[in-house]
Amino acid sequence: MSDSTRSAIADRIAADIGFRFSDEIRVGGHYAPAVRDGRTVYISGQVPRIGTEVAVTGRVGETVSLDDARRAAQICTLRTLAILRGMLASLDAVERVLRVCVFIQCTGDFTQQSEVADAASDLLHEVFGDAGVHARTSVGVFALPKNAAVELDLVVAVRDGA
Repeated sequence: MSDSTRSAIADRIAADIGFRFSDEIRVGGHYAPAVRDGRTVYISGQVPRIGTEVAVTGRVGETVSLDDARRAAQICTLRTLAILRGMLASLDAVERVLRVCVFIQCTGDFTQQSEVADAASDLLHEVFGDAGVHARTSVGVFALPKNAAVELDLVVAVRDGA
């Protein structure tokens, strides 16, 4: 799959949910948005921020619906792709998505964490094809930064020479 296809798919998905790849990804502390070690890139946890606002806040199963949580997971995933584009200059440099961790701020009786994480997994598969199939963890948590409903981190392998 070529980068123009990967980028076009990512751009289309972003437009559908109101995310812009041109938005700055700001870091709020002494950490990097991504760290590369050889061919592996670790992307810091991303909340569903669009511009300067966290788009989906609150507790899933209480004030946040499953559909809104899935949208939040998509926004988080698009933010990781924006970081990759900035770091690698091309989504084509990604050889494979290795691992995704999805944290869902939810009620104690909410048990659809996997369905929330599926939105991220589906997006990655749509952009990267079979190279987007990954290992995954999805967990419910009590609280997330900025009252975000979802936070997601990502690990990818990049092509030799990228």
